[in-house]
Amino acid sequence: MKTTSASDLAKKLKISKSRSLESVIKADLITAVLKSAEDQDLTHAEISKRSGLPRSAVTGILSGSLQKVTLDRILRLIEAVGLTVETRVRKAA
Repeated sequence: MKTTSASDLAKKLKISKSRSLESVIKADLITAVLKSAEDQDLTHAEISKRSGLPRSAVTGILSGSLQKVTLDRILRLIEAVGLTVETRVRKAA
């Protein structure tokens, strides 16, 4: 799988770097949820029940729709599959 940096994405899509960074972060978190759910054989219904989110929202998020997806909802999915998030911020080059 090819990795695209937030800067490259911003240039390609002609959007701000901050918006592209948000999209990359969301995509990385959703990928982690998908992998963990697959490893545990969790259905969207089970994740929905654990997260308190509607099943349609879980399906939409896990299918790759990033429109109107908040970090709060993604973090609820992270918890639902038993993961935690660590962040690291560093000075820009």
